[in-house]
Amino acid sequence: MYCDESTHLQNDGMPFMMIAYVSVAYNQLKQHKESIKAIRAKHKVRGEIKWSNVSNGQYYFYADLIDYFFSNDMNFRSIIVDKTQINESREEFTYDDFYFRMYYQLLHHKINQSYNYNIYCDIKDTRSYKKLDRLNEMLKWNASIRNFQFIRSHESVFMQLADLIMGAINYKLRGKNKVVAKCKLIERIEKHCKVPITKSTPKTADKFNLFFIDLK
Repeated sequence: MYCDESTHLQNDGMPFMMIAYVSVAYNQLKQHKESIKAIRAKHKVRGEIKWSNVSNGQYYFYADLIDYFFSNDMNFRSIIVDKTQINESREEFTYDDFYFRMYYQLLHHKINQSYNYNIYCDIKDTRSYKKLDRLNEMLKWNASIRNFQFIRSHESVFMQLADLIMGAINYKLRGKNKVVAKCKLIERIEKHCKVPITKSTPKTADKFNLFFIDLK
């Protein structure tokens, strides 16, 4: 599981907190890396895969990436929180604690005890290793989690894919429509998953799973 987060900070002025992962079977890692490398070569694209990099000139590259994601066994899951629903006046509330509870929600309900998991999170700041300790503490009961560590997003195309899909969801939720390529990419995602990306999917959905948490 390759985890990333977007507009998740307490006072970043953004309306939604998002945490997500792309999961990949260990024996398919090499195959997917080579396939994505070939898509890059086809479109002569370098650098990180990012939602912020989606442009009209690179639309077909990102469209091919989305098509590839939906053609195989990789999965995506995201937790989305409307920040206006967070009650910060609640006794003993801390934003950090809430953040970790959301991570628990992201991972816990999709872990199959029949498998072993390596979980990778994006290094965001100097506090990342404290976050790692806390997440380890919260999930240490789960023997299926074999490894839990932080890496940098440029080291993993799967973490970059999580950023791309999460960015599309966030863009639509905020009602943005200025970049034609981004709007077309959102339409492409929704055509593949056959559901709007602004609502929760059924809990049983594996390929594309969204959980909009209602805190009211």
